[in-house]
Formats: sequence, structure tokens, C-alpha cells
Amino acid sequence: MMNRRKFFSGAAVATGGALLARLVPTARAADAFSAKVVSTGKTEPFFPQASGNDYKPVITPNGLTLPWKMVNGVKVYHLIAESVTHEFIPAMEDHPNLVAECWGYNGRVHGPTIEAVEGDRVRIYVTNRLAAPTSVHWHGVLLPSGMDGVGGVSQKAIQPGETFKYEFTLQQHGTLMYHSHHDEMTQMQLGMIGLFVVHPKNPPKPPPDRDYAIMLSEWKIEVGTRRPDPNEMTDFNIFTMNARSFPGTQPLLAKVGERVRIRIGNLSTMSHHSIHLHGHHFKVVETDGGEIPEAGQWPETTVIVPTGSTRTIEFTAIDGDWVMHCHMLHHGMNQMGHTFGNVIGINTEGLNKKIGKLVPGYMTMGQDGMPDMGEMGMPVPKNSLPMVGGRGQYDYITMGGMFTILKVRRELPDDGSHPGWYQSPPGTLAELAPEEDLKRDGIELPEDLSKSAAWLTPKNEAWCGVLPTKPTLLAKNELNGRIKLH
Repeated sequence: MMNRRKFFSGAAVATGGALLARLVPTARAADAFSAKVVSTGKTEPFFPQASGNDYKPVITPNGLTLPWKMVNGVKVYHLIAESVTHEFIPAMEDHPNLVAECWGYNGRVHGPTIEAVEGDRVRIYVTNRLAAPTSVHWHGVLLPSGMDGVGGVSQKAIQPGETFKYEFTLQQHGTLMYHSHHDEMTQMQLGMIGLFVVHPKNPPKPPPDRDYAIMLSEWKIEVGTRRPDPNEMTDFNIFTMNARSFPGTQPLLAKVGERVRIRIGNLSTMSHHSIHLHGHHFKVVETDGGEIPEAGQWPETTVIVPTGSTRTIEFTAIDGDWVMHCHMLHHGMNQMGHTFGNVIGINTEGLNKKIGKLVPGYMTMGQDGMPDMGEMGMPVPKNSLPMVGGRGQYDYITMGGMFTILKVRRELPDDGSHPGWYQSPPGTLAELAPEEDLKRDGIELPEDLSKSAAWLTPKNEAWCGVLPTKPTLLAKNELNGRIKLH
């Protein structure tokens, strides 16, 4: 019997094109059914009108909270599965935007955050505006089997144009998720995922001062294309928090001394994420299975969030600008080219001229690392952001992807706007060491320091272009230190 992978990679592809067209709904076909909806990336929380609100609403940076209404004691929600034109990073002075044709819910990628309270009876209508069948699984939610949302197992798939009704009573609280569970490989990788936050009915302690929710995800978007590749299994090149990459991620705001909660969900296709917060110790207080007893908590600076799981952390905010990012290093940058030749430490003098005869416009990059790639402003294919970071107050920030900033101040703007960059008090900023300080403290610099500096290439030459599509194999000639072409 032929498995899925053999079917797509073997002779069946050549002979079964017509069959594939019928069995595998393409993204283009599914888009044709619905009007195009553009995802704005604007944060839109939902604050219930009821005077007896029994929870503090969660803030989903760059995300939407799904509105609800009470009907005869039941909280009623409406999710709409549809095609969405989504912006991962907005255009800025030194780079274009990155836009892709995705699938999501209610005009959003990812879908809006659902909020409710333990003990609530919820009724969630799901309308399918795609041309492909779908379903919704309530990930981690305790409910009847027939409401679990697995197409073919616990329900019929929701056909194009149909609206299904899910209804159940919430028996737990915590940070949960939802996602398509029909053709998951395609639909989840195109963006059909979201967070489901259930607040405790009888909270054991007061709510935090700030309550944030972040969904981690990964994508494969080939340079210059506008469609995520749902068939990718290993090589993902776009990494996001709430479907945005830095510098498109909205910063998290807090006041000094506030208790901050960050709920982190991970529905990445293949990767776990090691989320590291600078400047703080935090405790992991919940998993998707529930609260962790206080005796089982310990201080951390990094939390591993397995794919298909959530982790909730809490800490007391300390003033400053503090970054939070995935510490799997390649997840902190987008569209990196791991097939490029490694030229770190190689003397590339004269190389541009030699290769330029074969590849017009070729210029070498990477012999001293990649810190200036993003700020060069060099020509790149349309709709691509290879290794783009963002501008900081001191230098270019050489990270992107799954990266955001926690901004803690004694006072914040009343409208929740960006408070600007943190101004370090005198004596608390790392700076160039004065010569008199070096002398006073007996710091001796290496004798060859000036010689080493002379080898550095000026910025306008060091990162002047991209490697060719099929890079020439380079090797260092150990005898004379010159480049030898093979």
C-alpha cells in the first residue's frame, strides 16, 4: 500500500494529475469561493458590555478578540472560515512589506481569540466561506465526543457554504486553542488556528495587571511568492508571534511593579519554541492541562513551548526595554538561505570581479557574518524580507521573526500607544570604554588589534548583494590565503 509521502514523490504524481486535482483542493480553488478579506494587524480586544463582568479581558497583540452575545443564558459566537490577505510585516523606510494569501477566521490570521469563563455554556457557529471542506477542533477543551471537531471521526466535514453549530459547557479554565481538523496539513499551515482563553470562575488570586496572549507559528514562504507552502515538512523560513514577524510585532506594555501574565500557545507545524525573556525571572504557572501548584513552580528565564501546547508565565515588571524571542537562533530571523556557501573568515579580495564575469552584478556577502544584511536596503525579489530586522535607538536590530519587545515604564500613554525607547539613567548604559578607564584598570588590548581592524571591509562593500541562485563552491587555498574557484 502506498503511503501519502510515496504517493506525492513517486510515479503516481506523473500519472495521477487528474486524480490529484479532484482529491486535493488547491489554495487557488479554495480562494475562489470567498471575497478577499484583508487582515489589518490592528489589536482589537472585546470588552463585554455587561456590568457584572467577571474577568479582565486578554490582550492579543496584533490580534482580534471574538465578540459574543448572551442568548437565553448562552454565550454565542460566530467564526467564519475564509481566505485572508495577510500582512506579516508592514512596509517601513528600509524594507517593503511581506504579504501572503492565507486562510483564517473572521478576516484574521490567526483567528480571533475566544474568551469565556469556566462554567459558561458556549454556542459557536462556524460558517465555511472556503471552497474546501473544513471543521474546527477545540484543542484541549473537555467536551462531548461529538463536539470535538475532527472531520470524519466525530462529525461530518463542514462543506463550502454550510454553517455548523458547536455547543458545550466549559468544565475547566486555562489557555487552550482551536484549529481546523480537516486536511490539517493544508489548513493549519495556511493560518486556520487561534487561542481559546477560559478564565476561572472562582479565581484563587486577583487577576494580573496585564494579561497577554501570543500564538507562535512557522511558515514556508518562498522568496518572491505570495502563498505559504502547506506541503513543507522541514524547512520553514517565516517565524511569527500572532502571525506577525518583528518589526511588525506590537510591543507588550507594562508599568513598573505590575504583575504580567503572558499566555503562549504553539501550533507551529513541526517546531517547538524556546521563548526567552530578557531582564526578568518568571514562573510557569499553567500548562494547557491546568494550573501548576505553587510548590511545583520555579524561576525561569526561558520556557520551551512544545508544538500543540500552551504555557502561561507570570512575572513582576522591571523598567526598561526587554526583548522576548525564540532562542532557537534561526527562528529569530526570516528567509535565511542555509544553502549558501559558507565564506566566514575568507579573504574575498577580488572575488566580486572574478565571479561578476560569470554572474553580472554579483557581490560577496557574509565573510564577517550577517549583521548588516537588513539595513543595507539592497534590491531583493518582490514580496520578500530576507534577514530583515528593525531599527533601534542605538543601532539596527539584527533579529526578526519570532521576536518582540516588552516595554516597562513608570508611566504609560493613556491611549496605549508606543511609549518610545527607554532612556537609561546615567551610569546604566553600556558604552565605548574610555581610554583612561582601560589604563586605570590595567586592561591591555591585543597588539594586533589595529591590524585586525584594517581587514574589516567598509559597510558599503561588505554586504552588497545576494549570492546567486546556485552559489559557486568556494574554498580557501591554504597555501596563499587567496580564493580558489572550483
